[in-house]
Amino acid sequence: MNKVFASIKEFIRSLDKTLLLICLSCSSISMVCLYSFYATGQKTFRVLLIQGIAIALGIVAALIISMINYETMAKLWKIHAPIAIGLVVLTYFIGVGGAGESALADDKAWLDLGFITIQPAELLKLSFIFTFSLHLSKVKEQINQLRPFLLLCLHGAVPTVLVMLQGDFGTALVVFAIFVFMMFVAGLSIRLIAVSLVAAIAVAPLIWFFILPDYLQKRFLVAWHPEIDKLDKGMQQYTGRIAIGSGGLFGRGIASDNLFYVTESHNDFIFSYIGQVLGFVGTITTLLLITFLCVKILLNSKMSKDNLGTFICIGVFSMFLFQAVINIGMVLCVIPVIGITLPFFSAGGTSVTISYMAIGMVLSVYRHNKKDMMFD
Repeated sequence: MNKVFASIKEFIRSLDKTLLLICLSCSSISMVCLYSFYATGQKTFRVLLIQGIAIALGIVAALIISMINYETMAKLWKIHAPIAIGLVVLTYFIGVGGAGESALADDKAWLDLGFITIQPAELLKLSFIFTFSLHLSKVKEQINQLRPFLLLCLHGAVPTVLVMLQGDFGTALVVFAIFVFMMFVAGLSIRLIAVSLVAAIAVAPLIWFFILPDYLQKRFLVAWHPEIDKLDKGMQQYTGRIAIGSGGLFGRGIASDNLFYVTESHNDFIFSYIGQVLGFVGTITTLLLITFLCVKILLNSKMSKDNLGTFICIGVFSMFLFQAVINIGMVLCVIPVIGITLPFFSAGGTSVTISYMAIGMVLSVYRHNKKDMMFD
């Protein structure tokens, strides 16, 4: 029994408790806001319950993942990658649309399990971070040579295109952002970056006219001036902007009966709700927590003794940073609404659980490198 307690104590000592505390603080604000939805009659208790269960499952998953060496998890790509890809492909045949704005987008990115729906693309993001980190760590020295560069681009294109075919352009952008960040950190030359930018600019008209659906084109057009179509495509951002500014310094309160209604304010537009019920103080606290989270992950990437651990942390960092910037940008009317959640804050069982699993990956890098340092 003493050995068991000693092992538990050693495990707790090896954890990055600061990172976990930041995540739990984010989840606490999320639960407060979701309780507000329930207390004011906007949502049923089920939304609050699912979020609480997802947080608990996510924490357990993060701790379990932290126990496993990240090198082992990366080398198991032949197991998790086919499963993740297979589940995404399955949505093409039996996928269902999400609620609210997601349903309007006509995407089929969810699988209905009867008692709950899951979004396989979220799992694909984690698998991609592992597989791409492993790929990069093997070819880092040759990244600026044509063949390795093209193979890396192909690697990044596969999950991006698979998710785009679902109609989930938001998640596809997140996967692409992870690819770009990791390539840059791996040492991609300025020349190749410039060539890639020119190519992106060249194909942008093709994407606009032949790939982007009408509803997304309209969202781009009304993003900066939602008032020009505030009864249709611009309504969510128009009301969201009013809501976030209505909270003043300390907000209207979590039990207020005088709140602005914003579509999907428990999910994609949770930042507007934070501003409305918790005010400027709440939004600044949210921004600081996200900043601390990203900085802490970056610091963990620097302590890794190998490229694989560094790339895994950078992948998770880029996922959280990009999602946060895009999500908050949507609410502030500087970016079109494309259905990206705010990590740890937005309601959604799959999103929350996957976010904690991603933290587990970072914890694994932290724990196993910390052990090595202890025995140096």
